[in-house]
Amino acid sequence: MNINATLLGQAIMFIMFVWFCMKFVWPPIMLALETRKKQIADGLAASERGKHELELAARHSTQVIHEAKQSASEIIAQAEKRSAQIIDEAKNTAKQEGDRLLVGAKAEIDQEVFRAKEVLRQQVADLAIAGAEKILRREVDAKAHAELLTSLKSEL
Repeated sequence: MNINATLLGQAIMFIMFVWFCMKFVWPPIMLALETRKKQIADGLAASERGKHELELAARHSTQVIHEAKQSASEIIAQAEKRSAQIIDEAKNTAKQEGDRLLVGAKAEIDQEVFRAKEVLRQQVADLAIAGAEKILRREVDAKAHAELLTSLKSEL
């Protein structure tokens, strides 16, 4: 065997092997590689989108928390303002009730003073009659002296 013929046969077989690989083996491998490359690129793009969406969600949640804190602060301020109004209204109501009770008490005191004066006038008149009876030691005409005592009572 000649080395040249063997070398030429091997070269022809190698060329046929390369052609066979290029025709039948290489396209499915390249298709699989392209598919895998596309899947990896899609996965990387999806992870970038997810990362971006995560950042957006974090910003949104921070904004929502900030708005909730502001809303809570406003609600607390309104509640404090309303409680101050309720306290002022209660104070005003209590003052009005106290004034009303004070006026009623003064009116009642005035009535009691008037009644006491009337009782005292009556007692003074009775004492005056008793004294007059003792002094005179005689029967006193009640009708005759009633007018005198009434005028005396009104003067007292």
